[in-house]
Amino acid sequence: MKKKLIIINGVMGVGKTSVCRMLYKELDNSFWLDGDDCWMMNPFTVNEENKTMVLDNIIHILNNYIRNSSSKYIIFNWVIHTDEIMEEILKGLNTSNVEIYKITLMCSAESLVSRIRGDISEGLRDEDNIRRSLERLALYEKMNTIKIDTTYKELKEVVSEINKVIKKV
Repeated sequence: MKKKLIIINGVMGVGKTSVCRMLYKELDNSFWLDGDDCWMMNPFTVNEENKTMVLDNIIHILNNYIRNSSSKYIIFNWVIHTDEIMEEILKGLNTSNVEIYKITLMCSAESLVSRIRGDISEGLRDEDNIRRSLERLALYEKMNTIKIDTTYKELKEVVSEINKVIKKV
């Protein structure tokens, strides 16, 4: 059986981390990397050196998960807003015995604002996150990925849809 690499992307606030947390618990022999964990720095600084380091870390960790004899499912989530970034990651991976699923989580602008406002009230995000997320929302529609709309859906519904895609039910 080929291993399955499940890449879940989407705009900040769409629910990637929540969905992946539930998904990896449902899939035996699964490994999960949240790309945000590779950006843990204070202050958060976006420059070429840091972007290169983060991509290198992501590729290194994903390749280790792929090589691990216990892994059947490798789940990776991150904001990845262009096909070029997606391909840069994929070209660094040993995917010779891996099925790749590129899944974009989408939601309405209204739902996105509501979700981010909830995160703001919990101190997880700030007001500028709303503007940045809304500006990038349309970029995800253009990507060469499977789209799953999370608007008005419970986590378990979204996870069920992903399971249907990866298990071809």
